[in-house]
Amino acid sequence: MSADPTTPFVVPPGPTTRPTLEGTFGMTASTHWIATACMQSVLERGGNAFDAATAGAFVLHVVEPHLNGPGGDMTAILATAADPTPVVVMGQGSAPAGASIAHYRAEGLTAVPGTGALAAAVPLAVDAWLLVLQEKGTWELEDVLAYAIDCAEQGHPVLARVSAQIETVAQTFTEHWPSSAALWMPDGAAPEPGQLIRNPEYAAVLRDLVAAGAGHGAGIGADGAGGSELPDGRELPSEPELPGGREARIAAARERWRAGPVAQAIAEFVRTPHRHSDGADHAGVMTLEDLAAAEAHVDTAATANFRGWTVAKTGAWGQGPALLEALGILDGCEDTQLDPSTERGAHTILEALKLALADRDVHYGDTDGGVDLEQLLSPEYLSGRRALIAENASHEFRPGALGDGPSALPPLLTDDEFAQCTGEAVDHGSSGEPTVRPTGEARGDTCHLDAVDRWGNIISATPSGGWLQSSPAIPGLGFCLGTRLQMMWLDETLPSALRPGRRPRTTLTPTLVLRDGEAVLACGSPGGDQQDQWQLLFLLRVLVGGLELQQAIDAPALHTLSMPGSFWPRTWSPGRAVVEDRLGEEVIAGLEARGHEVVRAGDWSLGRLSCVMRDPDTGMLRAAANSRGAQGYAAGR
Repeated sequence: MSADPTTPFVVPPGPTTRPTLEGTFGMTASTHWIATACMQSVLERGGNAFDAATAGAFVLHVVEPHLNGPGGDMTAILATAADPTPVVVMGQGSAPAGASIAHYRAEGLTAVPGTGALAAAVPLAVDAWLLVLQEKGTWELEDVLAYAIDCAEQGHPVLARVSAQIETVAQTFTEHWPSSAALWMPDGAAPEPGQLIRNPEYAAVLRDLVAAGAGHGAGIGADGAGGSELPDGRELPSEPELPGGREARIAAARERWRAGPVAQAIAEFVRTPHRHSDGADHAGVMTLEDLAAAEAHVDTAATANFRGWTVAKTGAWGQGPALLEALGILDGCEDTQLDPSTERGAHTILEALKLALADRDVHYGDTDGGVDLEQLLSPEYLSGRRALIAENASHEFRPGALGDGPSALPPLLTDDEFAQCTGEAVDHGSSGEPTVRPTGEARGDTCHLDAVDRWGNIISATPSGGWLQSSPAIPGLGFCLGTRLQMMWLDETLPSALRPGRRPRTTLTPTLVLRDGEAVLACGSPGGDQQDQWQLLFLLRVLVGGLELQQAIDAPALHTLSMPGSFWPRTWSPGRAVVEDRLGEEVIAGLEARGHEVVRAGDWSLGRLSCVMRDPDTGMLRAAANSRGAQGYAAGR
């Protein structure tokens, strides 16, 4: 399935950090080794890729709580063995009915906060994963959730990054968010790296969902204990099961999530004013009615062709089509201009990304009319965008014109201007882990997982939000709400403006690639605004350059900051490019000579990609995962 390029790309020297896994049974990959191990276990026990992905996702809630949680969001793209047509699982929650621009302005806000319940979209991740299991899986909910329940009750070794983030926000926890301090600092301090930590409250939530599928709820106690005894975490209650089989039992669990004790606890808790990132205390606006009405669904994927491959993404309510536009711009370039490890290639890619992301920030959003992707991805429009790429770096914000004319521009506040206004420097981070301030605001986020089975089912999913540092933990539930509404503007003229019932223009952007109508590659990465940028490098190296999966993941990465950030404080850095030092002195000097403001991020710091691949002709399966940070892993046979 590899490309056969006439102009070979630069291959990273020496052996890869890990092998590209090969086999015919099943492959899994994720941003945490425990989730990968659990997913592979599901495959080994006869589950399909969707059973495995759902099990892994709930485990990620437990083991990567700084990157995602049940109070957050998810998007996924999948294809089944029976129908290879790619579809999007829409697990991005919308703004509550009370989340109006007028209300936020009345609270004295000029932007959606970076933390606190006013920044929370209605949580949809759990319902979305249960939808995947209900419609595409084969396992019972009890068996799928057993892995996460075990991790939450028996404990798991806490990541050093989790410990560091709790330490960073410890003062906010102790002074303003006592429920978070009780959950994450039960002994009065952040846990030590490697220490076993437990979350019995969230385990009780999951047990209650399992019990709901049997016709009754276990109940959720304040101490995290379920109201019905399930001693080993796997035995269903003895009461009669709901009629209708497995799907009906999962549907009952979904209803329990949306309108049961979890929703009631959330709606009650957010009424209490609490500290937000603006330094003031505000009450949230989410209600039980918002939660009860929130239901995940399946969307048509946006697709575009590139060098004989079909790339599938979310619609323009998220940032997914930005990758399609970047590929379309680059499709008109020679292979010699597409290698990210060369000066010419890196420059061309950075310039294409600036153009695609400018269109994202001006045109994308959850609007009535939607975005005209037919025009945005048309050869004529892409040719005009490609013509803007010059020999030197652009420091301008250059969106294209769609429809009847120019659109309103988002605020363009530079890092320096923000620092002058607030006296605080902007830290963009590098690795895709959140850069967290003591008050909890984060830039970047997210987990990722991929799975493919021997039958040809395949999924790429990017869960995020509900980070432990997002807002106060909800007592008795073991998690907090997310902050995705910070991606919406308090400006009615913008398509991504804050509007009740509308989805924020999410950064969550998994990818599925098809060849001759068959799904062959699932990939993705955490990283906020960098997600599609790092995936673009990977896809170019695999689809054009012919690199092996692990080679493409290991190869030096880069990205641009020359666009308004999606996360608070939403600044931009005109002409700035962040690169790994392994790109080489000659290439870096060449980029600087072209006018790029280059920031060196170290040798191994950018990107957290994982992927799985299948060859429909031979049945061969492959997988690879990022070694940066020594956390992500692939498994398979």
